[in-house]
Formats: sequence, C-alpha cells, structure tokens
Amino acid sequence: MSNLDRQAALSVCGGRGFVVAEPVRELLTPRRVQLGESTEVRRLLPNLGRRMVGAWCFVDHYGPDDIADEPGMQVPPHPHMGLQTVSWLHEGEVLHRDSTGSLETIRPRELGLMTSGRAISHSEESPKQHARMLHGAQLWVALPDAHRNVEPHFQHHADLPQVTAPGLTATVLMGTLDGATSPGTTYTPLVGADLTLAAGAEANLPLDPDFEYAVLTMSGEARVDGVPVTPGSMLYLGCGRTELPLHALSDAGLMLLGGEPFEEEIVMFWNWIGRSHDDIAQAREDWMTGTRFGEVKGYDGPPIPAPELPPTHLKPRGRVR
Repeated sequence: MSNLDRQAALSVCGGRGFVVAEPVRELLTPRRVQLGESTEVRRLLPNLGRRMVGAWCFVDHYGPDDIADEPGMQVPPHPHMGLQTVSWLHEGEVLHRDSTGSLETIRPRELGLMTSGRAISHSEESPKQHARMLHGAQLWVALPDAHRNVEPHFQHHADLPQVTAPGLTATVLMGTLDGATSPGTTYTPLVGADLTLAAGAEANLPLDPDFEYAVLTMSGEARVDGVPVTPGSMLYLGCGRTELPLHALSDAGLMLLGGEPFEEEIVMFWNWIGRSHDDIAQAREDWMTGTRFGEVKGYDGPPIPAPELPPTHLKPRGRVR
C-alpha cells in the first residue's frame, strides 16, 4: 500500500538513541489520512513522537468499512524501495499486482509480503466482486543496509503457524513467537502476530526482553498490561519485557509488533526508504522517467506521480521528532 499524501513529509528515523530500554505504556494517537478514492486510514507509524518499533516503520489501520456499493480499495501503481510491505486483512479481499508479474488475491489471515529491495512497483484494489466489509492493516518493515538492494519479490502464505492458550489464538505472520515461526522472509530480528481474544480471556504472552514492542488494536476492547485500548489505537511498550498481560473486555483483535531496535538511521520519504537525500532524489527521478521500478500490467489506470521533494536537504536523524 502507498502513502498517497500529495504533500508527503520527510520522516527521519532509526538509531538506538531513543529506544526506551525499560517497559513503558505510551498510547499513540492515530492521524487520519485519505487513501485513494474511498478509503480512510488511521496512521499509527510514523507518529509525531514515535517513528519505529524494531524495523516496523509504517502502520496504517483501515476499516471496518462497508463497501458493498462502493469500489473499495483502489490504489494505482506506485513505487517502493528499501522496505517490505505486509498486507494483513480481517475482512475483505485485496488484489495485488506488481512489476515482477505477481498477481494474487489476499484474504483474511493470509500474509501478503512484498520485498521491494532495490525497486518495485505495485497496485492494490478490491476485486470487482468483493465482500461487503473491508478491514485490515498495512505495515512496512525497513530493510537493513546489507539487504536493501535485494532483488524484489512477493510472497503469499495462506497457512501460518499459531500459538494458542485458553481464549487466545496468536497467528504468527512475521518472525517467531513462543517457538512458532512464520514462513515469511525477514531480514532483521522481529515479530508480527495477530491476536484473537475471546471476551473475558486473560493470558500472558511470552516476549523477548531484547525486543521493543507495540500493540495495535484492530477490534473490540481489551486491557494490555492494564491499559485500556480501543480500535485504531496503538500502545508502545518499550523493551525489557518477558511477558505481556492481556485481558479481553469483549471479543477483541490485536496485532503484536516487535523487534530488535533498528540501529541504522534511515530517510523515509513518500514510499521510499534510503540513507541519504541522493537516494531519495534518484528514486524520484527514476520513477518519474519510467526507469528502474518496472511496470504493473493489468491495472486499469495510470500510475501515481511522485510528490515534489521538500526544499530542504533530506538528512537521517533519529527515531523521534
């Protein structure tokens, strides 16, 4: 999924200087962003005060939206580099096309994982015949310098491992949780898990104390380490935890995101991640001149033009503004 903001802002993040080394409870407020023609998202990362959680650097939560009489998601071809996109649905379907020739329909609780590497372009749309509701999350993972120019590729995994406890099912979409490992390719130590909690359930989820974590609330009401969370909010938890207490006040859906703090400083502008102003400027030129990012075939519409670069020189700085 793209950042379609035509007034795209520079995000500077990475480095360990602002990682919270002990457990905290920092509730992040989303920013509402219009995505395409008919989809509004709640953007949790990058946030005004918190830019990354491990290598997770972008989190949008959308829906549930009733699209029975609407086209639904319509995101024209756009470029990515230096990152992975993670598509995750609770309801609906998304048709993915990309410049490597991939064509895949992603359905609820299936992993759509696109590694952009040096350059890729893709589109996302609700199929013409689609379900009534659309509800999901779109996430990005920053690639470390050693792997940010890998060959672009797409993975689709419908069968994902699960961790269960009374009243809790955790589907592991990225990385490893409690011994269960996703088949999705990762390039840094991280975890992403979808948590389904039955009303009244209480559980303690095992965590890695070297990771920093956050929990995105998809649906329902719950308490995460005693903090009430509601749909569209994200609770940053810091590092130093060996377990996470969960209590569902109703049937609830959460996403656990975590990882080893990302040491490298990065520059994130529009749909690109680089290490310098020149990286981003070259990406923009390549996209606008039709080179490097390839062509998405089969989408009915033109690609999205890139926004203008800001007047100031882009510099990588730190994890928080």
